[in-house]
Amino acid sequence: MSFDTDVLISGAGAAGLTLAIDLARRGVSFQLIEQNGQPFNGSRGKGIQPRTMEIFEDLGIVDRMAAAGGSYPPLCQYRPDGTHTVSLLTEADLFPTAAEPYAAPLMLPQFATEAVMRERLAELGHYPHFGTQLTGFEQDAHGVTARIEEKGREQVIHARFLVGTDGGRSFVRHALAIDFPGEALGVRAIVADVRLEGLDRSAWHRFQLDTPETQVMICPLAGTDLFQLQAPVAMEGEIDLSPAGLTALIGARTGRRDIIVRSVSWSSVYVMSARLADRYRVGRVFIAGDAAHVHPPTGGQGLNTSVQDAYNLGWKLASVLAGAPEALLDSYEAERRPVALNMLRLSTRLLGEAKQGTMRRDREARQLDLGYRGSSLNVPGSVNGKVQAGDRAPDAPCCGQAGQQTRLFTIFKGPYWTLLGYQPRDRPSAIAGIRIVTVGTGQELVDDGGHIAEAYGFQPGQWVLVRPDGYIAGIFSSDELKPRLSRYFAHVLPSRPTVTFGGS
Repeated sequence: MSFDTDVLISGAGAAGLTLAIDLARRGVSFQLIEQNGQPFNGSRGKGIQPRTMEIFEDLGIVDRMAAAGGSYPPLCQYRPDGTHTVSLLTEADLFPTAAEPYAAPLMLPQFATEAVMRERLAELGHYPHFGTQLTGFEQDAHGVTARIEEKGREQVIHARFLVGTDGGRSFVRHALAIDFPGEALGVRAIVADVRLEGLDRSAWHRFQLDTPETQVMICPLAGTDLFQLQAPVAMEGEIDLSPAGLTALIGARTGRRDIIVRSVSWSSVYVMSARLADRYRVGRVFIAGDAAHVHPPTGGQGLNTSVQDAYNLGWKLASVLAGAPEALLDSYEAERRPVALNMLRLSTRLLGEAKQGTMRRDREARQLDLGYRGSSLNVPGSVNGKVQAGDRAPDAPCCGQAGQQTRLFTIFKGPYWTLLGYQPRDRPSAIAGIRIVTVGTGQELVDDGGHIAEAYGFQPGQWVLVRPDGYIAGIFSSDELKPRLSRYFAHVLPSRPTVTFGGS
């Protein structure tokens, strides 16, 4: 079979765009299609967690994201007697550190997040195909034959892989007959982006006159002149989402008549549920993002988990397409599904707390501690210390031998593996696809502030292997380096290099 593209991506939301950007920078051919005729224009996911900020740095868009958004405002909670309290959603002493350069979540409405991602994709020479619907597909051992429809015309595309990033009602998931078990959470809610008067933009306003059913939350959306309105509603019946209807709802739930909705730019009524797909892969077809997991919006977890699904899958697809063993793709579901299961538990717990008036976002929500310690991709017998195989690789400021300040995240950036040696005795010869960097006297990097040693707990002569997605694959001594890497790379790299040291 001749192929039209390597990867067909169905769904151009945050997960699909992340995958497309990652494949584009790796030189992998793909097509990104979206059945809707235009980009999503709502704020549904508005929180970018610190771990996702790190991913956006690697993809070259973190500064654009930060410029387009802003920090979360304090929470102002109004009591039935008219008094109110103001509190922070996160700890007051939340500051960046050497190892964690992004401390607090960024507020950026989903439509703005995806606009930045489309701009980055365009820089790389690619665009989503809007108004293009996947209508069916078949697969065999070599590829996927997909049927797509655009403007009433059907076309057949032959791709090596298909990835469904097509949302909670995923056509791809249904076509694969993947079960989507879970539970309805008994909450129906509205979310709307509105222009209103009567509230200032310095706080996230939360009113609850009596029961959880009488809540209404109105949050200024950073980088816009909009507010996001959220409120539970009755499980049955029509909801008036007009400016007059939403003004009436706010008045009934706040007792105030001075809050007036002037216009509605986007709105949705939905029933909350928590569901997780039984499988993320069937043959040469994968699902990612909301196609694989849906959950309540509490805690700002969903868009972030979707981005990280795609970021995990992208480098593995690229490596297999370049000749790595296809067994590498089995690690996608094995690594990402447990993360989604824990995310569903967290967002469901936070929903229960929100009903009772508690809205706190602790470290767990920031996703910096997520990892893959049980992964099959971890190098067997790795040294366990301050960090372990499967952990997120910490950042650290340092200095280049030429005198310029830099950071480990700058060293890790790009579609490569990184082999980092701390005061090594010798250095491996070049390995295709591996960036080899050494730290110490007479080496490329100088740990002038001791931040690298502090973050990793390094001993002289130790090496750490960092995956393309910024997680540690293994830590080992110089004596172990050659045999361990030779065996390991046979399973993850397109070629199977023999690891040698200069002069040997």
